[in-house]
Amino acid sequence: MGINTRIIFATGLIAIAPVLASPNVHSSAESPDSFIPPYSATYSTVWKKGISLKVEGTQTLSKTSDNVWNFKFKASTLIASLHEEVSFTKQDETIVPLSYFYKSQVLGKKRKATLTFDWDKNTVKNDIKNKPWNMKIEEGTIDKLGVQLQIRNDLRNHKKNLTYKIADGGHVKHWSFARRGTETIDTKIGRVNAIKVERTDNTSKKKQTYFWFAPSLNYLLVKMEHYEDGESYKLNLEKLNEKG
Repeated sequence: MGINTRIIFATGLIAIAPVLASPNVHSSAESPDSFIPPYSATYSTVWKKGISLKVEGTQTLSKTSDNVWNFKFKASTLIASLHEEVSFTKQDETIVPLSYFYKSQVLGKKRKATLTFDWDKNTVKNDIKNKPWNMKIEEGTIDKLGVQLQIRNDLRNHKKNLTYKIADGGHVKHWSFARRGTETIDTKIGRVNAIKVERTDNTSKKKQTYFWFAPSLNYLLVKMEHYEDGESYKLNLEKLNEKG
C-alpha cells in the first residue's frame, strides 16, 4: 500500500509555517504545568519512490480565546494540496477536541471531512461527502492531528504510556508509541538533543515510523522518517518562530 497524501505532506504529526526568523535554539522549555506556547514552524519533506519529491508546508499553533486553541497544517504543490486543522480546549494536561477539518486534493481527486465532537453526549459527528453520521466515543478520544500535541505534552510531563484513542474514518483507532532513547540532531536552526519515538501499533504491517522531539524547543518535532513498501518519507525542521 502506497504512502497516502497525509504521509506525502506530513502525516498530521507535523506542520509548517511562513518563512520567519529563527529563534535561539537553546531557549528553555516551559514548565510542566503550562501548555505548549503558540508558534509557527517550517518543515521540508522529501518523499522517495523511484523519484524524489520535495515539499514545504506550514504548521501553526494559536490561542483563539481563554481556553480554545487552533492547530493547523497546510501544504501545497502543483499537483496536490492539504489543509488540516483542529480546534480544541485543554482539561488539565489532556487535549479535548471540539472540531476537526481535513481537505486534500491530489491530481484532481478531492477529499473532505469534518468531525464535530459533542462531549455532553460522548459522540462525534462525522461528515464526509455531505453524509453525516454520529459515532460513540470514550472520554480521552482525540483526532489524528491533535495527537501530535498530546504526545509532545505527555513527553514534557514524563509520561511513560504513549497510547491514544483516535477518531478517524468513522472508527476509533488505537495508536501507540514508545521512546527509543535520545539522539543529537542537526537542523537548519542548529544542533539539538531530541527524544526518539517510534510508532509501535503498525509494525506488523511492515511499516516503520520514527519521530524526534526536542525538549529545548518545547518538544517540537524536528525530524521524522517513515518507511513502507520500498518508499520513504523524511521530514526536517527548517525554521521556527515562537510567538509566545
